[in-house]
Amino acid sequence: MSLHEQIKKGAQTALKEKDASLLKTLRSILAALTNEAITQKKKPSELLDDETVLVVIGRLAKQRRESIEQFEKGGRKELAAEEKEELTHLEEYLPQMIGEDDIKAVVEKKKTELSITDKSGMGQLMGAVMQELKGKADGTMVKKVVDQLFE
Repeated sequence: MSLHEQIKKGAQTALKEKDASLLKTLRSILAALTNEAITQKKKPSELLDDETVLVVIGRLAKQRRESIEQFEKGGRKELAAEEKEELTHLEEYLPQMIGEDDIKAVVEKKKTELSITDKSGMGQLMGAVMQELKGKADGTMVKKVVDQLFE
């Protein structure tokens, strides 16, 4: 069963179990997937491949993280709590992210492969590392590790 089908089934189950928070999150995922299908010139009812679904869910998770940060800055704890709850539901569908130590190892390896010695090659290094860790690591964490490397 594809990830897209799992999400559809999950929405049906959440509806039956009256789990409002999960249902809201899954419906937002399904809406984003429909939008993505239309963007790719497919029928709205067509199922997307797992890789595309993960990209869309990753985008939604990033939006939630940014919203949480903004709500907390603005002192809106109740809205931040809602977003955190949605984020936990989204993260259930995302693959486990790798840790900082694993990212450091990949960054060091790529730095050696590309023969980068100074800060001018930072963009090239970031691009190569993100290409290798696509979907496995958070971009902000990778940027932090690369920045530390050139301090």
